[in-house]
Amino acid sequence: MSALFPFHGGLKTVRHKTESNTLPIEPGPLPRRLIVPLRQHMGNAAKPCVQAGDRVLKGQMIGQADGYISAAVHAPSSGVVAAVDLQPIPHPSGLADLCVTIETDGEDRWIERQPLDYRHLHPSDLRNALRNAGVVGLGGAVFPSAVKLNRGGHCERVDTLILNGAECEPWITCDDRIMRERAADIVAGLAIMAHLLEPREALIGIEEDKPEAVAAMTAACAGTGYEVRVVPTRYPSGSVKQLVFLLTGREIPDQGLPLDIGVQCFNVATAYTVQRAIAHGEPVIARVVTVTGHVQRPRNIDALLGTRFADLVAQCSGYRDGVERLIMGGPMMGFALHGDDVPVTKATNCILAASAGQLTPEQPVMPCIRCGACVDACPALLLPQQLYWFARAKEFDKARDHHLFGCIECGCCSYVCPSHIPLVQYYRYAKNEIWARDKEKEKAELARQRHQARQERLEREKQEREAKLRQKAPPRAAETVVEAADREG
Repeated sequence: MSALFPFHGGLKTVRHKTESNTLPIEPGPLPRRLIVPLRQHMGNAAKPCVQAGDRVLKGQMIGQADGYISAAVHAPSSGVVAAVDLQPIPHPSGLADLCVTIETDGEDRWIERQPLDYRHLHPSDLRNALRNAGVVGLGGAVFPSAVKLNRGGHCERVDTLILNGAECEPWITCDDRIMRERAADIVAGLAIMAHLLEPREALIGIEEDKPEAVAAMTAACAGTGYEVRVVPTRYPSGSVKQLVFLLTGREIPDQGLPLDIGVQCFNVATAYTVQRAIAHGEPVIARVVTVTGHVQRPRNIDALLGTRFADLVAQCSGYRDGVERLIMGGPMMGFALHGDDVPVTKATNCILAASAGQLTPEQPVMPCIRCGACVDACPALLLPQQLYWFARAKEFDKARDHHLFGCIECGCCSYVCPSHIPLVQYYRYAKNEIWARDKEKEKAELARQRHQARQERLEREKQEREAKLRQKAPPRAAETVVEAADREG
Protein backbone atom coordinates (compact mmCIF):
# COMPACT_ATOMS: atom_id res chain seq x y z
CA MET A 1 0.00 0.00 0.00
CA SER A 2 1.45 3.35 -1.06
CA ALA A 3 1.80 6.06 1.53
CA LEU A 4 -1.04 8.52 2.08
CA PHE A 5 -0.74 12.15 3.15
CA PRO A 6 -3.47 12.95 5.72
CA PHE A 7 -4.97 16.41 5.42
CA HIS A 8 -5.57 18.80 8.28
CA GLY A 9 -8.97 18.94 9.98
CA GLY A 10 -12.08 17.25 8.71
CA LEU A 11 -14.75 15.33 10.59
CA LYS A 12 -15.83 11.86 11.53
CA THR A 13 -19.51 12.02 10.58
CA VAL A 14 -22.44 9.66 11.12
CA ARG A 15 -22.42 7.94 7.72
CA HIS A 16 -26.00 6.71 7.11
CA LYS A 17 -24.81 4.67 4.13
CA THR A 18 -26.42 1.31 4.85
CA GLU A 19 -29.91 2.74 4.50
CA SER A 20 -29.53 2.84 0.70
CA ASN A 21 -26.44 0.86 -0.35
CA THR A 22 -27.61 -2.70 0.33
CA LEU A 23 -29.84 -3.00 -2.75
CA PRO A 24 -28.76 -3.02 -6.42
CA ILE A 25 -29.32 0.01 -8.64
CA GLU A 26 -32.93 -0.01 -9.82
CA PRO A 27 -34.06 1.25 -13.25
CA GLY A 28 -36.01 4.48 -13.01
CA PRO A 29 -39.53 5.09 -14.29
CA LEU A 30 -40.45 6.33 -17.75
CA PRO A 31 -42.59 9.35 -16.85
CA ARG A 32 -45.37 10.68 -19.04
CA ARG A 33 -43.57 14.03 -19.10
CA LEU A 34 -39.87 14.89 -18.88
CA ILE A 35 -38.69 18.42 -18.12
CA VAL A 36 -35.09 18.77 -19.31
CA PRO A 37 -33.21 21.94 -18.26
CA LEU A 38 -30.82 23.40 -20.83
CA ARG A 39 -28.46 24.51 -18.05
CA GLN A 40 -27.12 21.30 -16.51
CA HIS A 41 -23.45 22.20 -16.44
CA MET A 42 -21.03 24.97 -15.55
CA GLY A 43 -20.60 27.65 -18.21
CA ASN A 44 -23.08 28.67 -20.88
CA ALA A 45 -26.45 26.97 -21.06
CA ALA A 46 -27.08 24.83 -24.12
CA LYS A 47 -28.94 26.50 -27.00
CA PRO A 48 -32.27 24.84 -27.83
CA CYS A 49 -32.29 23.18 -31.25
CA VAL A 50 -35.90 21.93 -31.10
CA GLN A 51 -39.25 23.66 -30.81
CA ALA A 52 -42.74 22.79 -29.67
CA GLY A 53 -44.30 20.13 -31.88
CA ASP A 54 -41.04 18.45 -32.90
CA ARG A 55 -40.78 14.69 -32.56
CA VAL A 56 -37.59 13.53 -30.86
CA LEU A 57 -35.89 10.19 -30.31
CA LYS A 58 -34.11 9.00 -27.22
CA GLY A 59 -30.59 10.39 -27.22
CA GLN A 60 -31.34 13.08 -29.81
CA MET A 61 -29.63 16.40 -29.19
CA ILE A 62 -32.16 19.00 -28.06
CA GLY A 63 -29.67 21.62 -26.87
CA GLN A 64 -26.29 22.25 -28.46
CA ALA A 65 -23.23 23.45 -26.59
CA ASP A 66 -22.84 27.22 -26.66
CA GLY A 67 -19.18 28.19 -26.44
CA TYR A 68 -16.08 26.45 -25.13
CA ILE A 69 -17.29 25.90 -21.56
CA SER A 70 -20.61 24.29 -22.32
CA ALA A 71 -22.09 20.86 -23.13
CA ALA A 72 -24.94 19.45 -25.15
CA VAL A 73 -28.28 18.27 -23.74
CA HIS A 74 -30.28 15.33 -25.12
CA ALA A 75 -33.76 13.86 -25.07
CA PRO A 76 -33.95 11.19 -22.34
CA SER A 77 -36.72 9.34 -24.19
CA SER A 78 -38.69 9.51 -27.41
CA GLY A 79 -41.80 11.67 -27.75
CA VAL A 80 -43.00 15.11 -28.76
CA VAL A 81 -41.65 18.45 -27.58
CA ALA A 82 -44.51 20.10 -25.71
CA ALA A 83 -42.76 23.39 -24.91
CA VAL A 84 -39.46 25.21 -24.69
CA ASP A 85 -40.03 27.60 -21.83
CA LEU A 86 -39.24 28.51 -18.23
CA GLN A 87 -39.84 25.77 -15.67
CA PRO A 88 -38.86 25.38 -11.98
CA ILE A 89 -35.48 23.69 -11.52
CA PRO A 90 -33.71 22.28 -8.45
CA HIS A 91 -32.03 25.40 -7.08
CA PRO A 92 -32.03 27.05 -3.63
CA SER A 93 -33.72 30.13 -5.09
CA GLY A 94 -36.68 28.19 -6.43
CA LEU A 95 -36.42 30.19 -9.66
CA ALA A 96 -37.24 28.87 -13.12
CA ASP A 97 -34.90 28.32 -16.06
CA LEU A 98 -35.24 27.46 -19.74
CA CYS A 99 -36.27 23.82 -20.21
CA VAL A 100 -37.43 21.49 -22.97
CA THR A 101 -40.60 19.63 -21.97
CA ILE A 102 -41.10 16.29 -23.71
CA GLU A 103 -44.36 14.33 -23.72
CA THR A 104 -43.04 10.77 -23.91
CA ASP A 105 -44.66 8.25 -26.28
CA GLY A 106 -43.83 5.15 -24.20
CA GLU A 107 -41.80 3.62 -27.05
CA ASP A 108 -38.39 4.76 -25.73
CA ARG A 109 -36.96 4.61 -29.27
CA TRP A 110 -33.25 5.39 -29.61
CA ILE A 111 -31.44 7.39 -32.24
CA GLU A 112 -28.96 5.46 -34.35
CA ARG A 113 -25.92 5.11 -32.10
CA GLN A 114 -22.39 5.27 -33.47
CA PRO A 115 -19.61 3.78 -31.32
CA LEU A 116 -16.19 5.36 -31.82
CA ASP A 117 -12.70 3.87 -31.82
CA TYR A 118 -10.99 6.43 -29.62
CA ARG A 119 -7.51 5.09 -30.38
CA HIS A 120 -7.79 6.26 -33.99
CA LEU A 121 -9.40 9.66 -33.31
CA HIS A 122 -7.56 12.95 -33.14
CA PRO A 123 -7.64 14.21 -29.53
CA SER A 124 -9.68 17.28 -30.47
CA ASP A 125 -12.24 15.10 -32.28
CA LEU A 126 -12.49 12.82 -29.25
CA ARG A 127 -13.03 15.78 -26.93
CA ASN A 128 -15.68 17.21 -29.26
CA ALA A 129 -17.46 13.85 -29.23
CA LEU A 130 -17.60 13.99 -25.42
CA ARG A 131 -18.78 17.58 -25.52
CA ASN A 132 -21.55 16.72 -27.98
CA ALA A 133 -22.49 13.72 -25.82
CA GLY A 134 -23.07 16.07 -22.87
CA VAL A 135 -20.40 14.52 -20.63
CA VAL A 136 -19.84 16.62 -17.50
CA GLY A 137 -18.56 16.01 -13.99
CA LEU A 138 -21.17 13.98 -12.10
CA GLY A 139 -19.58 14.47 -8.70
CA GLY A 140 -21.46 17.72 -8.20
CA ALA A 141 -19.46 20.39 -10.03
CA VAL A 142 -20.88 19.43 -13.50
CA PHE A 143 -17.91 21.05 -15.24
CA PRO A 144 -17.70 20.04 -18.94
CA SER A 145 -15.32 17.08 -19.11
CA ALA A 146 -14.03 17.91 -22.61
CA VAL A 147 -12.46 21.07 -21.18
CA LYS A 148 -10.79 19.18 -18.32
CA LEU A 149 -9.43 16.61 -20.76
CA ASN A 150 -7.56 19.32 -22.65
CA ARG A 151 -4.21 20.07 -21.05
CA GLY A 152 -3.99 23.33 -22.98
CA GLY A 153 -1.30 25.61 -21.60
CA HIS A 154 -1.69 24.52 -17.97
CA CYS A 155 1.10 21.95 -17.92
CA GLU A 156 3.46 20.12 -20.23
CA ARG A 157 2.43 16.75 -18.85
CA VAL A 158 -0.21 15.31 -16.53
CA ASP A 159 1.66 13.38 -13.90
CA THR A 160 -1.32 11.84 -12.08
CA LEU A 161 -4.87 11.10 -13.19
CA ILE A 162 -7.24 10.51 -10.26
CA LEU A 163 -10.69 8.95 -10.18
CA ASN A 164 -12.68 10.10 -7.17
CA GLY A 165 -14.67 7.32 -5.56
CA ALA A 166 -14.40 8.62 -2.01
CA GLU A 167 -18.04 9.72 -1.70
CA CYS A 168 -17.46 11.19 1.75
CA GLU A 169 -20.77 13.01 2.23
CA PRO A 170 -23.20 11.25 4.60
CA TRP A 171 -26.25 9.45 3.13
CA ILE A 172 -25.03 9.45 -0.51
CA THR A 173 -24.22 5.99 -1.98
CA CYS A 174 -24.69 6.31 -5.75
CA ASP A 175 -20.93 6.13 -6.46
CA ASP A 176 -20.58 3.15 -4.11
CA ARG A 177 -23.21 1.18 -6.02
CA ILE A 178 -21.94 2.17 -9.46
CA MET A 179 -18.42 1.00 -8.52
CA ARG A 180 -19.79 -2.31 -7.27
CA GLU A 181 -21.96 -2.96 -10.33
CA ARG A 182 -20.21 -1.21 -13.23
CA ALA A 183 -16.53 -1.35 -12.34
CA ALA A 184 -15.40 -2.63 -15.76
CA ASP A 185 -17.13 0.24 -17.58
CA ILE A 186 -15.63 2.77 -15.14
CA VAL A 187 -12.12 1.44 -15.78
CA ALA A 188 -12.77 1.46 -19.54
CA GLY A 189 -13.75 5.13 -19.25
CA LEU A 190 -10.58 5.77 -17.26
CA ALA A 191 -8.60 4.27 -20.15
CA ILE A 192 -10.17 6.79 -22.55
CA MET A 193 -9.28 9.65 -20.20
CA ALA A 194 -5.73 8.31 -19.86
CA HIS A 195 -5.48 8.12 -23.65
CA LEU A 196 -6.16 11.86 -23.85
CA LEU A 197 -4.09 13.02 -20.88
CA GLU A 198 -1.24 10.45 -21.02
CA PRO A 199 -0.54 10.49 -17.26
CA ARG A 200 2.42 8.79 -15.60
CA GLU A 201 0.04 7.10 -13.17
CA ALA A 202 -3.70 6.64 -12.68
CA LEU A 203 -5.08 6.34 -9.15
CA ILE A 204 -8.57 5.56 -7.86
CA GLY A 205 -9.31 6.86 -4.35
CA ILE A 206 -12.05 5.05 -2.39
CA GLU A 207 -12.91 5.46 1.28
CA GLU A 208 -12.29 2.44 3.49
CA ASP A 209 -15.98 2.03 4.41
CA LYS A 210 -16.69 0.72 0.88
CA PRO A 211 -14.98 -2.71 0.85
CA GLU A 212 -17.22 -4.14 -1.88
CA ALA A 213 -16.45 -1.20 -4.17
CA VAL A 214 -12.73 -1.51 -3.42
CA ALA A 215 -12.81 -5.20 -4.33
CA ALA A 216 -14.77 -4.66 -7.55
CA MET A 217 -12.57 -1.79 -8.75
CA THR A 218 -9.37 -3.66 -7.84
CA ALA A 219 -10.50 -6.65 -9.87
CA ALA A 220 -11.42 -4.43 -12.83
CA CYS A 221 -8.01 -2.75 -12.73
CA ALA A 222 -6.08 -6.03 -12.88
CA GLY A 223 -3.45 -5.85 -15.63
CA THR A 224 -4.09 -2.18 -16.44
CA GLY A 225 -1.46 -0.54 -14.25
CA TYR A 226 -4.17 1.57 -12.59
CA GLU A 227 -4.04 1.52 -8.80
CA VAL A 228 -6.87 1.55 -6.26
CA ARG A 229 -5.91 3.34 -3.05
CA VAL A 230 -8.03 3.11 0.08
CA VAL A 231 -8.28 6.40 1.96
CA PRO A 232 -9.51 7.02 5.52
CA THR A 233 -13.20 7.55 6.09
CA ARG A 234 -13.06 11.21 6.97
CA TYR A 235 -15.15 14.08 5.64
CA PRO A 236 -14.31 15.85 3.26
CA SER A 237 -11.88 13.36 1.74
CA GLY A 238 -13.91 13.48 -1.49
CA SER A 239 -13.19 17.17 -2.03
CA VAL A 240 -10.75 17.54 -4.92
CA LYS A 241 -8.12 19.47 -2.96
CA GLN A 242 -8.20 17.04 -0.05
CA LEU A 243 -8.19 13.90 -2.22
CA VAL A 244 -5.32 15.16 -4.36
CA PHE A 245 -3.29 15.88 -1.23
CA LEU A 246 -4.23 12.53 0.32
CA LEU A 247 -3.00 10.59 -2.69
CA THR A 248 -0.04 12.69 -3.88
CA GLY A 249 1.03 15.01 -1.07
CA ARG A 250 0.73 17.94 -3.47
CA GLU A 251 -1.33 21.03 -2.70
CA ILE A 252 -3.48 22.73 -5.32
CA PRO A 253 -2.70 26.48 -5.20
CA ASP A 254 -5.27 28.84 -3.73
CA GLN A 255 -7.77 29.56 -6.53
CA GLY A 256 -5.66 27.29 -8.73
CA LEU A 257 -6.45 24.13 -10.68
CA PRO A 258 -5.23 20.55 -10.25
CA LEU A 259 -3.53 20.88 -13.64
CA ASP A 260 -1.32 23.58 -12.13
CA ILE A 261 0.45 20.80 -10.21
CA GLY A 262 0.22 18.18 -12.97
CA VAL A 263 -2.90 16.40 -11.65
CA GLN A 264 -6.39 15.94 -13.05
CA CYS A 265 -9.35 14.50 -11.15
CA PHE A 266 -12.72 13.07 -12.26
CA ASN A 267 -15.62 11.36 -10.53
CA VAL A 268 -16.10 7.62 -11.10
CA ALA A 269 -19.61 8.21 -12.50
CA THR A 270 -18.11 10.61 -15.04
CA ALA A 271 -15.71 7.90 -16.21
CA TYR A 272 -18.69 5.60 -16.68
CA THR A 273 -20.47 8.12 -18.92
CA VAL A 274 -17.27 8.65 -20.92
CA GLN A 275 -17.20 4.94 -21.70
CA ARG A 276 -20.89 4.83 -22.64
CA ALA A 277 -20.51 7.87 -24.89
CA ILE A 278 -17.50 6.57 -26.83
CA ALA A 279 -17.90 2.80 -26.82
CA HIS A 280 -21.70 2.76 -27.22
CA GLY A 281 -22.59 6.15 -28.73
CA GLU A 282 -24.88 6.95 -25.80
CA PRO A 283 -25.09 10.58 -24.64
CA VAL A 284 -25.72 11.44 -21.00
CA ILE A 285 -29.48 11.06 -20.58
CA ALA A 286 -29.61 9.42 -17.14
CA ARG A 287 -27.69 9.18 -13.90
CA VAL A 288 -27.77 7.15 -10.69
CA VAL A 289 -29.50 9.03 -7.86
CA THR A 290 -29.58 8.06 -4.18
CA VAL A 291 -33.09 8.49 -2.77
CA THR A 292 -32.81 8.16 0.98
CA GLY A 293 -33.72 9.49 4.39
CA HIS A 294 -37.35 9.45 5.50
CA VAL A 295 -38.71 7.43 2.56
CA GLN A 296 -40.25 3.95 2.74
CA ARG A 297 -37.61 2.10 0.67
CA PRO A 298 -34.31 3.99 0.34
CA ARG A 299 -32.30 2.90 -2.71
CA ASN A 300 -30.33 4.03 -5.77
CA ILE A 301 -32.24 4.63 -8.98
CA ASP A 302 -30.89 4.96 -12.53
CA ALA A 303 -33.14 7.92 -13.34
CA LEU A 304 -33.76 9.61 -16.67
CA LEU A 305 -32.81 13.27 -16.63
CA GLY A 306 -35.95 15.36 -16.45
CA THR A 307 -37.76 12.92 -14.14
CA ARG A 308 -39.51 14.72 -11.29
CA PHE A 309 -38.14 14.15 -7.80
CA ALA A 310 -41.69 13.21 -6.79
CA ASP A 311 -41.65 10.28 -9.26
CA LEU A 312 -38.44 8.89 -7.75
CA VAL A 313 -39.82 9.23 -4.22
CA ALA A 314 -42.95 7.41 -5.40
CA GLN A 315 -40.75 4.59 -6.73
CA CYS A 316 -39.38 4.32 -3.18
CA SER A 317 -42.97 3.83 -1.95
CA GLY A 318 -43.34 7.45 -0.88
CA TYR A 319 -42.42 9.50 2.15
CA ARG A 320 -42.65 8.35 5.71
CA ASP A 321 -44.46 10.60 8.16
CA GLY A 322 -42.52 13.51 9.56
CA VAL A 323 -40.44 14.77 6.63
CA GLU A 324 -39.24 18.26 7.53
CA ARG A 325 -37.01 19.12 4.59
CA LEU A 326 -36.14 17.89 1.10
CA ILE A 327 -32.44 18.27 0.30
CA MET A 328 -30.62 17.83 -2.99
CA GLY A 329 -27.20 16.43 -2.14
CA GLY A 330 -25.99 15.58 1.33
CA PRO A 331 -26.60 17.31 4.64
CA MET A 332 -23.19 19.01 4.65
CA MET A 333 -23.04 20.64 1.20
CA GLY A 334 -26.50 20.07 -0.22
CA PHE A 335 -29.33 22.60 -0.29
CA ALA A 336 -32.99 22.59 0.69
CA LEU A 337 -35.64 22.59 -2.04
CA HIS A 338 -39.00 24.32 -2.14
CA GLY A 339 -40.75 21.14 -3.30
CA ASP A 340 -40.39 17.87 -5.19
CA ASP A 341 -41.95 19.01 -8.48
CA VAL A 342 -38.51 19.69 -10.01
CA PRO A 343 -36.53 17.58 -12.48
CA VAL A 344 -33.45 15.42 -12.04
CA THR A 345 -30.39 17.03 -13.64
CA LYS A 346 -26.81 15.90 -14.16
CA ALA A 347 -25.97 17.52 -10.80
CA THR A 348 -28.55 15.47 -8.88
CA ASN A 349 -26.64 12.78 -6.99
CA CYS A 350 -28.95 12.49 -3.99
CA ILE A 351 -32.49 13.29 -2.85
CA LEU A 352 -32.55 13.33 0.94
CA ALA A 353 -35.93 13.48 2.68
CA ALA A 354 -34.90 14.58 6.15
CA SER A 355 -37.00 14.26 9.28
CA ALA A 356 -36.61 16.47 12.32
CA GLY A 357 -34.52 13.80 14.03
CA GLN A 358 -32.15 13.61 11.06
CA LEU A 359 -31.52 17.34 10.98
CA THR A 360 -29.34 19.33 13.29
CA PRO A 361 -31.85 21.08 15.56
CA GLU A 362 -32.11 24.82 15.22
CA GLN A 363 -30.13 26.55 17.92
CA PRO A 364 -29.93 30.24 18.80
CA VAL A 365 -26.77 31.89 17.48
CA MET A 366 -24.46 32.94 20.31
CA PRO A 367 -21.39 35.21 20.27
CA CYS A 368 -18.11 33.70 19.15
CA ILE A 369 -16.10 32.48 22.18
CA ARG A 370 -12.80 32.19 20.23
CA CYS A 371 -12.46 28.50 21.12
CA GLY A 372 -10.61 27.66 17.91
CA ALA A 373 -12.67 24.55 17.14
CA CYS A 374 -13.33 25.85 13.63
CA VAL A 375 -9.58 26.23 13.00
CA ASP A 376 -8.96 22.66 14.10
CA ALA A 377 -11.72 21.35 11.81
CA CYS A 378 -10.95 23.39 8.68
CA PRO A 379 -9.46 21.08 6.01
CA ALA A 380 -8.35 24.08 3.93
CA LEU A 381 -6.00 25.38 6.66
CA LEU A 382 -7.87 28.68 6.92
CA LEU A 383 -8.80 30.86 9.90
CA PRO A 384 -12.60 30.56 9.87
CA GLN A 385 -13.05 32.76 12.91
CA GLN A 386 -11.10 35.59 11.32
CA LEU A 387 -12.97 35.23 8.03
CA TYR A 388 -16.24 35.39 9.95
CA TRP A 389 -15.28 38.70 11.60
CA PHE A 390 -14.20 40.22 8.28
CA ALA A 391 -17.37 39.06 6.50
CA ARG A 392 -19.59 40.31 9.30
CA ALA A 393 -17.83 43.71 9.33
CA LYS A 394 -17.97 43.85 5.50
CA GLU A 395 -14.18 44.13 5.36
CA PHE A 396 -14.12 42.15 2.15
CA ASP A 397 -10.59 43.08 1.08
CA LYS A 398 -9.24 41.68 4.33
CA ALA A 399 -11.33 38.53 3.88
CA ARG A 400 -9.86 38.07 0.41
CA ASP A 401 -6.34 38.63 1.76
CA HIS A 402 -6.99 35.89 4.31
CA HIS A 403 -7.73 33.44 1.46
CA LEU A 404 -11.52 33.49 1.60
CA PHE A 405 -11.64 31.87 -1.83
CA GLY A 406 -9.66 28.94 -0.54
CA CYS A 407 -12.79 27.95 1.41
CA ILE A 408 -14.45 24.87 -0.12
CA GLU A 409 -17.69 25.47 1.83
CA CYS A 410 -17.58 21.96 3.30
CA GLY A 411 -19.37 23.09 6.47
CA CYS A 412 -16.92 21.55 8.94
CA CYS A 413 -16.51 24.85 10.79
CA SER A 414 -20.25 25.39 11.17
CA TYR A 415 -20.71 21.79 12.27
CA VAL A 416 -18.29 22.08 15.21
CA CYS A 417 -19.08 25.67 16.26
CA PRO A 418 -20.39 25.59 19.87
CA SER A 419 -21.99 29.00 19.33
CA HIS A 420 -24.01 27.67 16.35
CA ILE A 421 -22.79 30.48 14.08
CA PRO A 422 -23.70 29.76 10.42
CA LEU A 423 -20.12 30.42 9.32
CA VAL A 424 -20.43 29.12 5.77
CA GLN A 425 -23.35 31.46 5.11
CA TYR A 426 -21.13 34.41 6.02
CA TYR A 427 -18.40 33.16 3.67
CA ARG A 428 -20.87 32.74 0.80
CA TYR A 429 -22.20 36.23 1.45
CA ALA A 430 -18.68 37.68 1.39
CA LYS A 431 -17.77 35.81 -1.80
CA ASN A 432 -20.91 37.03 -3.57
CA GLU A 433 -20.22 40.62 -2.48
CA ILE A 434 -16.64 40.43 -3.73
CA TRP A 435 -17.75 38.93 -7.04
CA ALA A 436 -20.38 41.66 -7.43
CA ARG A 437 -17.85 44.40 -6.66
CA ASP A 438 -15.30 42.89 -9.03
CA LYS A 439 -17.91 42.86 -11.78
CA GLU A 440 -18.73 46.51 -11.08
CA LYS A 441 -15.03 47.36 -11.27
CA GLU A 442 -14.74 45.48 -14.54
CA LYS A 443 -17.74 47.38 -15.93
CA ALA A 444 -16.28 50.70 -14.76
CA GLU A 445 -12.89 49.87 -16.28
CA LEU A 446 -14.52 48.83 -19.54
CA ALA A 447 -16.51 52.07 -19.60
CA ARG A 448 -13.30 54.05 -18.95
CA GLN A 449 -11.51 52.24 -21.76
CA ARG A 450 -14.42 52.84 -24.13
CA HIS A 451 -14.54 56.54 -23.20
CA GLN A 452 -10.79 56.85 -23.72
CA ALA A 453 -10.99 55.05 -27.04
CA ARG A 454 -13.82 57.37 -28.12
CA GLN A 455 -11.85 60.47 -27.16
CA GLU A 456 -8.82 59.17 -29.06
CA ARG A 457 -10.99 58.40 -32.07
CA LEU A 458 -12.57 61.86 -32.02
CA GLU A 459 -9.13 63.50 -31.73
CA ARG A 460 -7.81 61.36 -34.57
CA GLU A 461 -10.78 62.22 -36.78
CA LYS A 462 -10.31 65.91 -35.98
CA GLN A 463 -6.65 65.78 -36.99
CA GLU A 464 -7.52 63.90 -40.18
CA ARG A 465 -10.12 66.56 -41.10
CA GLU A 466 -7.63 69.36 -40.48
CA ALA A 467 -5.02 67.60 -42.60
CA LYS A 468 -7.48 67.24 -45.46
CA LEU A 469 -8.41 70.94 -45.22
CA ARG A 470 -4.75 71.92 -45.36
CA GLN A 471 -4.26 69.82 -48.46
CA LYS A 472 -7.24 71.47 -50.20
CA ALA A 473 -6.33 75.06 -49.15
CA PRO A 474 -4.11 77.20 -51.54
CA PRO A 475 -0.41 77.55 -50.58
CA ARG A 476 -0.79 80.96 -48.92
CA ALA A 477 2.73 81.06 -47.49
CA ALA A 478 4.36 80.60 -50.91
CA GLU A 479 2.16 83.27 -52.48
CA THR A 480 3.11 85.77 -49.74
CA VAL A 481 6.84 85.32 -50.48
CA VAL A 482 6.35 85.88 -54.23
CA GLU A 483 4.28 89.00 -53.60
CA ALA A 484 6.97 90.43 -51.27
CA ALA A 485 9.70 89.79 -53.88
CA ASP A 486 7.67 91.55 -56.57
CA ARG A 487 7.28 94.61 -54.36
CA GLU A 488 11.02 94.79 -53.73
CA GLY A 489 11.69 94.52 -57.44
